[in-house]
Formats: sequence, C-alpha cells, structure tokens
Amino acid sequence: MARLVIVSNRVPPPRARGAASAGGLAVALQSFVAPGTLWFGWSGRVHERTSEKPRLVEGHGVTYATIDLGAEDYDRFYVGFANSSLWPLLHFRLGLMRYRREDFEGYLAVNAAFADALVPMLRPDDVIWVHDYHLIPLAAALRARGFAGRIGFFLHIPFVPPSVLEALPPAREVLQALCAYDVVGFQTRTHLADFLDCAHRFSGFAVDGDEVVTDGRRVRAIADPIGIDAAGFARSAARSTGTAYIQRMKDSLAGRALAISAERLDYSKGLPNRFEGFARLLDRFPQQQRRVSLLQIAARSREDVEEYQTLRRELDRLAGDINGRFSQFDWVPLRYMTQTVERTKLAGLFRIARIGLVTPLRDGMNLVAKEFVAAQDPADPGVLILSRFAGAAEEFSEALMVNPYDPDQIAEAMNAALEMSLEERQARHAALRRAVFEVTAARYCNVFVDALAA
Repeated sequence: MARLVIVSNRVPPPRARGAASAGGLAVALQSFVAPGTLWFGWSGRVHERTSEKPRLVEGHGVTYATIDLGAEDYDRFYVGFANSSLWPLLHFRLGLMRYRREDFEGYLAVNAAFADALVPMLRPDDVIWVHDYHLIPLAAALRARGFAGRIGFFLHIPFVPPSVLEALPPAREVLQALCAYDVVGFQTRTHLADFLDCAHRFSGFAVDGDEVVTDGRRVRAIADPIGIDAAGFARSAARSTGTAYIQRMKDSLAGRALAISAERLDYSKGLPNRFEGFARLLDRFPQQQRRVSLLQIAARSREDVEEYQTLRRELDRLAGDINGRFSQFDWVPLRYMTQTVERTKLAGLFRIARIGLVTPLRDGMNLVAKEFVAAQDPADPGVLILSRFAGAAEEFSEALMVNPYDPDQIAEAMNAALEMSLEERQARHAALRRAVFEVTAARYCNVFVDALAA
C-alpha cells in the first residue's frame, strides 16, 4: 500500500495533536493520519540559514520531518510573498497586497529547499498531499528533481476570479505551478470555478469539465469542504459545561446571554466590522443593554507583519470606545482577549453561548462555525450568525446570514437571535447539525485521498 506523505508549511509536533496549540489543519487530519505516514514541513524556527537536512521526530507511529528557515528566507517567503502578497490577494484585499520581485524569488527558493530536503526521503510509490498557499510551487520543484508519483494540493483559503488574480504580477507562474499537481482541491464550488477560469485565461490551458488539460497532462480540480470531528467536539462541549472554568463564566454573566467569537487576530476576519455591529446593537436596540455580553477571543498571529500590528491597535481603540460608551458599574458589554484558549474550554464556551458570531470578510471555510453548531445543546441551542462570504455559507443556509461590511445587518441579526423563539432556534440548529455531522473531517480526508489515488 502506498505511503501517504503530508507536506504543510508548519508541522504539528506530536504532543500538539488535538491540543490547543494545534492549528486547524492538524486538528482536521489528526484522526486520519495513520502509522507509517510522513509529515514534512517547516519547524517554525528561524536561524541564520535554511537547513538542508530535516530533523526527524517519531510520534504515534508518524514520522515528523522539519527544516528550519534562514532569516532572509523567512522574511521573503513567509512574511513577504506568502503573507503580504498571496494572503491579501486571495482574500480579495488588493489594497493590502504588497509585491516585490525578490519576495517572489524567495518564495520559489524556499519551495526548492523544501523539495531538496524531501526528495531523499521519498519512495517511488508515495502519494504526496501538499497543503495551502505557502507551497504552490512544490509539485513543480519535486517534478524537476525526478519524482513521478501522485501529488495533490489543497487550498484552505479562498481562490479568486481572473479580475482579481490579474493584480498579481506572477499570476501566470502561480497558475502554471498549480497545474503541476495531479489533483487540486478547494473548499467550495465557487473557488473551483474561479480556478478553472484563471487556468484558462492566464495559462492558456484547455478546460474539460472539472479538469485542466496541460501539455500531455490532466489536472483534476475538486471541491472538498473541510469538516471537523463533530461527534468528538460535541462530547467535549457537553463535558466542559461542568468544569470550574465554565462555571466561572456563567457566574460572571449573572444570567445574561453570551455572544461569542473566536479566531486568529487577522484582518480577513472582519473584527472591526463586528465590533461596530455590536455597538450598533446596543445603540439601536437599547433593550439589549445589560442583557448580553460579547466575548471576542482573537489570538495574536503574524505579529511581525505591519498590517496585523495596525489591526491590533485599532481593535484596542474600538474595544475601549465601546466599553467606555456603554459599560455600567456591574456590566462590561465587550470582553476582548488576545490569548489562546484551549479547545476543550472553547467547546464549553460555545455550548453555553446564545449567539455565535462568525462574520469574516472572506474565508475559505471557517471551522469555528462548524464547531459552534456541534457544541450546542439541541434542546436549547444558540443561534449562528454567519457571513455570506465564508465558505461554510454554502452548507449553512439555516444560519442568520449577514453581509459583514454592513454593521447594521450584524446588529439586526444579533437582535433577532436574542428575540428568537425556542422552536425556531431548535429547527435552525437541527438542520445545521445534520450538515456538520455529514461533512466531517474524516469525509474530507477520504474524498481527497481517494481522488488523488484514482
């Protein structure tokens, strides 16, 4: 049987599987990665030079292989092209995109270094699954070094139509690199269709159904929405409600409703818009004052990128302004924290929340929406308020859908959620719960690997 080789920008250490420090990818793959799997990528460490040979760690029968990045490679590959060019571009934020040729050259160089370190560990019949925008050129680099096996790529963030992609100077090179894979996966049919349009327009390749026909090769494109371990998360949420941590939260609420949001501190998540929407709720619907508190968890990330530093300062200012305007001596309307919260505790917080606010300006999928639904008590569920620009919106039509660019829509949805009858909340949640338990993490993995092995 062929060995599965997973390649991602960051590699979770064995102790982080399912822990608070594990990212969304690690959590999604944790029940799928079997003994014998090789997981390769960046260690997260920055040194003077990029390492040539990977460091190997064994855990749970899986081999974790990592390399360190040199400081200059980190600046050009990670801070530069990946997160200052591709990330804003693929989230439709052209005004935040910064492009420099030397960053793109560094991006290609680090992908070449990944290939150089990985090739000696490969077997001819390995099946390679590459993840996310950091590593688009990796298949071409592996092909150039003689690997002829199956290679698949999954993009966890959105893709864009040709009218947006053309703003990226090396758009043609990026599209051609994607077409070096055998299978390319996207979160939604919309992202898939945009990829096919771009492949034809920028590379001149023919499109046949959901396949791109290149010089002597066919690249299959699939829509494969990522899911969660819904049953496991639901059990964790139910258990957590009896902990001292959740009881402290209940006591602090003093009978008030809890609205909750949880994500990385990132400009794609629409945090300033959400804060303004909450302020509009308290201003336009004064009957909700003292009845609800918003808990915003926004774990710090990419703090060496200027746009993230600017965003944090803006959120600090908005939080202070909202609490200054509306707080009373026994009620703080907005609770804003930038620490990471363990998944088990987060599950319990979701369980007791009346509202889940998931309002990104653009998102590939958004697993927080699925976790919030899975965590709810079906007998007395909370209400999910969801951005129509999250990939999850294609599956979650029973959520209260909003345009996050309109703070008044967020305010109106929050008011509707607070006033919603138990019967309507139960009906909406039942439909959402069916979707979450059908499109699971295991299904996501099986669909992609089956397509790659076909």
